[in-house]
Amino acid sequence: MKLSQLLSAPNQLTLLRMLFLPFIVMSLVDQHYTTALILFVLAGISDGLDGLLARRLHQQTMLGQYLDPIADKLLLSTLFLVLSILHKIPWKYTVMVFSRDIAILVTSAVLYTISGLRNFSPSIFGKANTCAQIAAVFFVMLFQIFSSREIWVIRTVLLWATFAFTAISWVHYTFLVQTRLKGPQATGNRSGPSKQVA
Repeated sequence: MKLSQLLSAPNQLTLLRMLFLPFIVMSLVDQHYTTALILFVLAGISDGLDGLLARRLHQQTMLGQYLDPIADKLLLSTLFLVLSILHKIPWKYTVMVFSRDIAILVTSAVLYTISGLRNFSPSIFGKANTCAQIAAVFFVMLFQIFSSREIWVIRTVLLWATFAFTAISWVHYTFLVQTRLKGPQATGNRSGPSKQVA
């Protein structure tokens, strides 16, 4: 990996997004929900900016293709876990999110080891799942600041949307894996850019 990839502006923003995480967690533990929400929004803005910069500056790199989804998963999975520990998100949603991500990670590792499969593009269901998780975390924290019924309803709907999209994207990934294994490209996929399933 070239050092220039790590030092590119989009990847630096992605690394910055990872640095927000411990401060968000500390704010949540200390019940400083306004601070945690502000930091979470800033992390979200940095997520949008790194993709925009990568396209505008033509700095889309192999490292970025790995680093960006890792940063997203690290941020969201950790916040789901912390908010469940703090009894702000019911455990069933967090267990579903973690189970799906771990299953996909293990399956991807096994498939790459056995057959070289690795270029699974993010699906529309995976993207919808990520959006639902981001929105759910946002409204869960917002509800701790403004405890209105409207925010509670939105929070609840988004948590159920996360649950549904997690299940749907998990099933879709399973179907995608089976299709790829039966296809003509089941072997010899060790070349070309790698993409992560969201």
